Amino acid sequence: MLDALHYRTVGAESNPPVLVLHGWGSSAELMMPLCEGLADNFRAYVVDLPGHGQSPPPPEPWGIEEHVELVRAFIRERIHSEEDASPVPIIGHSNGGRIALFLSSLPDASKWVDSLVLISPSGIPRRPSLVVRLKRMVARVLKAPLPLIPKPLRGPAEDWLRHSLLWRALGSSDYKKLQGVMRETFVRTVNSFVDDRLSQIHVPVVIFWGTADEAISEEQVCRLEEGIADAGLIRLEGSGHYGYLDDPNTVIAATQHFLQRCLQVQRSTVPPA
Repeated sequence: MLDALHYRTVGAESNPPVLVLHGWGSSAELMMPLCEGLADNFRAYVVDLPGHGQSPPPPEPWGIEEHVELVRAFIRERIHSEEDASPVPIIGHSNGGRIALFLSSLPDASKWVDSLVLISPSGIPRRPSLVVRLKRMVARVLKAPLPLIPKPLRGPAEDWLRHSLLWRALGSSDYKKLQGVMRETFVRTVNSFVDDRLSQIHVPVVIFWGTADEAISEEQVCRLEEGIADAGLIRLEGSGHYGYLDDPNTVIAATQHFLQRCLQVQRSTVPPA
């Protein structure tokens, strides 16, 4: 999958690298305004995640673990060099933030991640509304008879249910737009949460959240900020889920400052040769 992964670079090769991960249903193209704003001081590697932009879908349905392994492989093969295998900052929007958070919680995270810039990140479960709770109850009722069906007939029955009008009506708008392996990939990925992993994240984190964001709530980002030892939250007044497009000046300036400070700390802790 790594060989087929499309990505773009912005900024001089001599600049320190930063990896940029877009959200679900987005692409590297939509992250370019942010990356171009950082290009004077950083070299941004902007990835089209599998099934997005110009990257093909994964060969089979993926979950968060496969996305994390792909990101590790990308850092190892496309960003690291033989002379420099330092961890890199990761900028993640929405689902890209979920992937970055999961990677940062792993035991070997210090090999890959230096710091995180998260823009309306996913990964913290939202308290379900009444409508969502009702949909989940209906889904459970529809699936309840499946274990009673003989195994040879269970697969076709599950397939029929997934393609029924009622089942499709229960799905999210993002799910309804998808085909093939991307449907199951969506389900597996968006149902992966990091709320029980936050205490394992030891890199500095800055979180941007737009006060008009309808996809990620303030309660979610506050739980994220409180759960990570070194995290700060910046509210973007009036901005929505794509805060880096709604308020680019604030996001670019604050990201530049944060990454430069992290870079200074990293250099100060490297022992002299």
